[in-house]
Amino acid sequence: MRSLFRNEPIFKKGQTVTEKTDYSYNQATQTANLITDNINNVIVGKQTSVELATIALMSGGHILVEDVPGVGKTVLARSLAISSGCTFKRIQFTPDLLPTDVSGVSIYNQKSGDFEFREGPIVSQIVLADEINRATPKTQSAMLEAMEENQVTMEGITRELPKPFMVIATQNPIEYEGTFPLPEAQLDRFLLKVNLGYPNELDEIAILNNQSLTHPIDSISSVVTPKMITDMQETVKSVYVDDLIKKYIVNLVSQTRNVLELSLGSSPRGSISLYRASQALAIVRERDYVLPDDVKHLAPSILAHRLIPSPSARMNGMEPEQVIQDIMKSTPIPGEKSQSWFRR
Repeated sequence: MRSLFRNEPIFKKGQTVTEKTDYSYNQATQTANLITDNINNVIVGKQTSVELATIALMSGGHILVEDVPGVGKTVLARSLAISSGCTFKRIQFTPDLLPTDVSGVSIYNQKSGDFEFREGPIVSQIVLADEINRATPKTQSAMLEAMEENQVTMEGITRELPKPFMVIATQNPIEYEGTFPLPEAQLDRFLLKVNLGYPNELDEIAILNNQSLTHPIDSISSVVTPKMITDMQETVKSVYVDDLIKKYIVNLVSQTRNVLELSLGSSPRGSISLYRASQALAIVRERDYVLPDDVKHLAPSILAHRLIPSPSARMNGMEPEQVIQDIMKSTPIPGEKSQSWFRR
């Protein structure tokens, strides 16, 4: 298959980034690389997690970051916002947080005699929902419309959210006292789930060295513009996906609904998410078409948080990621017996 990528760089070191209106695959790849390289200057030794975060941004999806305190969840969100040049707001979720604290509220102006709408922190391009599982279900539900439809409705008036729009939610998997687990309807709205994990010894030493005087996040700046990101998102949608790959995605997702180890499988939204994220990964890998390896690489991160293990699976200590790996091993891969599995 002919690739549409060019070898010459479109951005040079020290060059001021300008907005482009007609984005090519090559430009989209280099835009993604600029973002990941900039974030990697702050987040040490977590290239895979940083790449997943960039893929979610390219796909127009949202991220759920679940990990123990102190491993860089908030720093990852801030670094992504700074690198992308997007507006950034943080919501610290607590049990007493109200839905209007998220979406906004109308306040009576005595001088004008009218109600004025004061927008909430959800009206931003990148929103960090910190410790989202500490808020009540009523407040959590204020995020649903924004995450699915990129809009908020208050007092019968619908307001569009700025583009690009992305929610990065964090939660602590250790402390469950005083928390409210996210309902499946909300978990399903996250494109993927990221686990940062502890750094290894060398990486942790590098973290100490980087923060000996100042935090490295203070030294980074935006490397792209929001317009470039929306152009990149449109380019991702044009990446070629063969019918065999589409069937492979559907087979993987549909099997999660039929295995004994799971009480709940993935919805069609999981298929759409895996489809779109695979297109984004192809761009990152400098291709204008999707391979089965793209789907296999992303399936655990895209599907695991959408699945509910059965009671017997929980007793046996089986995690959703293991179920997905077993499904991928048993599902025939397109082109496994042929070297010309795709056609245009």
